[in-house]
This record gives sequence, C-alpha cells and structure tokens, in this order.
Amino acid sequence: MSRGKVLIIVGDATETVDTLYPFYRLIEAGMEPVIAAPEKRRYQMVLHEVKPGWTITKEWEGYSIMADITFADIKPEEYLGIFFSGGRAPEYIREDADLIRITQWFFDNNKPCGSVCHGVEIPARADRVRGRKMATVAKCKFDLEVCGGIYVNEPSVVDGNLVSGRTFHDNGHFVKHWIALLEEEAKKRGK
Repeated sequence: MSRGKVLIIVGDATETVDTLYPFYRLIEAGMEPVIAAPEKRRYQMVLHEVKPGWTITKEWEGYSIMADITFADIKPEEYLGIFFSGGRAPEYIREDADLIRITQWFFDNNKPCGSVCHGVEIPARADRVRGRKMATVAKCKFDLEVCGGIYVNEPSVVDGNLVSGRTFHDNGHFVKHWIALLEEEAKKRGK
C-alpha cells in the first residue's frame, strides 16, 4: 500500500536523470510517483551534459515517459508533494494556468516542494520564490533572482518546505532531504 502520491512535473525535453532519480526514490520510499504534464501522453525526455571544450549544454534523446495525469485534472490536496524536474520543459510549460495554480497551492499550503536545474522556472513564474533560497543550474540564476529568489551555489538547499539542487549531479545530495519532508507529510496523514 502506498504511503501517498507525489507529483513529478514533466513536459517534452524534461531531463531524464532529473526525472527518473526522484521517480525511483519515491517508489523506494513506499510512495507513488505520479507523472503530470500538459496532456496525458508519452513525453520525450533528454540527456543534458556540458561536454569538454563546449560552453553550452549538449542534448541527446533519453527515455520517454508516460504522463499519468494532466495539470488540469490535478486536485493538489490528494498529493503529499511536488517535484519540478529540469531540462528544457519548464521554459515551455511554465505558462500553463493549471500548473501555476497547483504550484501556488503546494507553496501556499507548506507542502514538500522539490526542484532541480531548470525546474526553478516554474515556481519562479508562479511567484513563489520571492525571498526563498534555492540552488539551480547557474544559467537559471537570473530567472530565480529576477523573481525575488536568492541563488545559492550548493548541491543541496533546504528552505522550509522547499528543497533544491543545481543539476542531476546533485541528486544524491538533495533528493534525500525532499524525501524526508514527504515522509513527515505522510506521517501527518497517518500513512
């Protein structure tokens, strides 16, 4: 029996490792990961890495992942928490009104929120990073700061209900803190 459901936000060009590491960690912790996206369909994930000698990120196709639910169909109170995966997807999905609504709900109700890499673009667009400390990939520092957030160049930043990391290279540092918050939330719900 699941200890509770947790949303993982994706879209096309979501980073594969950003997404799958927390996905499997949730299962390991006895929770049910629920892939949420603009439409209920299969999404192409990508692999991102800055190759030696390159100054920009190189992108390869990664695995694909099926969305379990659309943003429009989400009732946030049914979930323990939310995770904003990275890759290029956040830039394209951050204008979705339903995604903004559910993002604001998780922040406003002090529920566990996790973010990595470009994932910051979603809570930033939802006006929920103001005054909050976050880690993100350096090229998203501007996105965070222009929306009132505080950039921290560390592998794991915990600011209340918000846990963040810079890139998938930090997964082993920050995801455990997000899982711990989710476990606390599950206990509050008697699970």
